[in-house]
Amino acid sequence: MDLQHSTILITGGTSGIGLELVKQLTQIGATIIITGRDLNKLNETRAVFPKVHAFQSDVSDPDSIRKLYDTVSRQFPELNMLINNAGEMRLLDLQDNVPNLEDMTREIDINLSGTIQMTHQFLPILLRQTSSAVVNVSSGIAFMPFSVAPVYSASKAGVRAYTQALRLQLKGTSVKVFEMIPPGVRTNLQKDWILPTDTNSSLSMDVGKMVKVAIKGLQRDEPELNPTLISVIKWASRIVPGALINFGHKEFERFKQLNAKANNSTR
Repeated sequence: MDLQHSTILITGGTSGIGLELVKQLTQIGATIIITGRDLNKLNETRAVFPKVHAFQSDVSDPDSIRKLYDTVSRQFPELNMLINNAGEMRLLDLQDNVPNLEDMTREIDINLSGTIQMTHQFLPILLRQTSSAVVNVSSGIAFMPFSVAPVYSASKAGVRAYTQALRLQLKGTSVKVFEMIPPGVRTNLQKDWILPTDTNSSLSMDVGKMVKVAIKGLQRDEPELNPTLISVIKWASRIVPGALINFGHKEFERFKQLNAKANNSTR
């Protein structure tokens, strides 16, 4: 992909991987459009990157997606890349009765349904371009269900399956389909967690390095944009799947203890 002359829409472009994509793609010279739910964060991002075009939009809301498409397709008819990056990850105990049914599935609405609906809505404009792309951000957790984040695990496994099917259906068109597969990446996705993250873990990666790997892969038209660590996780998920899942489950036990302690302290 020729990123320098591309017009790229990034959902969830105000933090984490999305913000790092903005930074590195801006340096290359691409025209960048970002979306997010928080207007203040959108304005903060524009203050740092004044050439970026920002629109308040919610990928979990079909009406918001339709309005975004109407605006973007009119102002940027040359749009040729969609990066479905918006995501949410929560730590959940499925025996906890506090979250309601709607709240329990919001990660599906954002991570999976949002990816599917954004792609469906923007596919017509991408198909009109000589060269275009959809980039869906999944996760290494798509290969190893993380029991402490069960809904997130399901949503990212779904993103991977959808991306593979989309690639097959769009074969022979102008639209290339990429899957960005980060391992644990150190971002503010974990800022509200009761369970502290291990920033020195061998299973986590600096966000700048992850995005650099992804951009190089895009430029080389590699369908899967992932670091070496993901190749290791994919191998382990085939050879010793039980051991990998049980390793991650240790975090759930720690989370359950901390959660119980926090709930007792607020009574």
